[in-house]
Amino acid sequence: MPRSDEPTAAQLARAAERQELVLYYQPIIALDGDTLIGAEALLRWAHPALGLLAPARFLTMAETAGLMPQIGEWVLREACRQMHDWQAVVPGPFRLAVNVAASQVGPDFDSDLRRILAEAQLPGERLEIELTESAAFGDPALFALFDALRSAGVRFAADDFGTGYSCLQHLKCCPITTLKIDQSFVAGLADDARDRTIVHTVIQLAHGLGMEVVAEGVETPASLDLLRQAGCDAVQGFLFAPPLPADEFFRFVSQRRIAAMTNNEPGTIACCVCCKEIPLDTAFTPEGAEYVEHFCGLECYQRFQSRAKADTERGESEWPLGRQPDQS
Repeated sequence: MPRSDEPTAAQLARAAERQELVLYYQPIIALDGDTLIGAEALLRWAHPALGLLAPARFLTMAETAGLMPQIGEWVLREACRQMHDWQAVVPGPFRLAVNVAASQVGPDFDSDLRRILAEAQLPGERLEIELTESAAFGDPALFALFDALRSAGVRFAADDFGTGYSCLQHLKCCPITTLKIDQSFVAGLADDARDRTIVHTVIQLAHGLGMEVVAEGVETPASLDLLRQAGCDAVQGFLFAPPLPADEFFRFVSQRRIAAMTNNEPGTIACCVCCKEIPLDTAFTPEGAEYVEHFCGLECYQRFQSRAKADTERGESEWPLGRQPDQS
């Protein structure tokens, strides 16, 4: 019998329909300019008795019980839905990375993913599929499937690179766009010359094959400096932010934008709308207003309303159809 403090497969099978599964988001930062270029969607289980469970507590059980296709489809749908809602407010090159289990990647994966993207009205360019090293390189018969999805803009990443059994021949042929260096190599960068050699070699290899490199588990400035010196493209880790719920992740996005604008124009007060990064026809829709008021604050939104109203009275801008400024 399972211990009372361990989740069960029967509970997990009902978790999605009971809305107990949630996604957290960890920022991915480009080292060229320290800009936000994406996030990784990470699954959590809000167990009613055991609290918030990390994947290590239940994914093996899910695989054994044959639940991964069901859970994986929910993750993809929820991630694409969230990304659709975020399109107007995240940076232009932003993409969302989603982990996909090997058991999900079969002959129908191409059509299934295209259908999910279509239902979410999400361009393929906004999505990156993360596969374990063995899943990415293990079956050359799937390479044509990856190629077909790449033609639709979807990117593919080999996760935890360096911890599996890669065949270099497959690495040469597989249409992977990104290698993610496992955190086990990153953690020892400052103290272990062997880790530094491995990381440096992987980065050179990936760049030689036209791939980008993302280092996971970056927790110290020393590790960040060494990765920058080695030519790593992007990083994620607790040095920047832990995995965050959706609302906290967007507060993180907004704060970075405010900081960037303040650095560019000292003394200014800015947010995503004040900077007009959200077009007027988006900002003054009910959805845009809800976003701004929630993540930027009502005072900020009202300030922008007043500014746009003044511009209109001077004939410098036009209000979009639908939402009008407050008359008070």
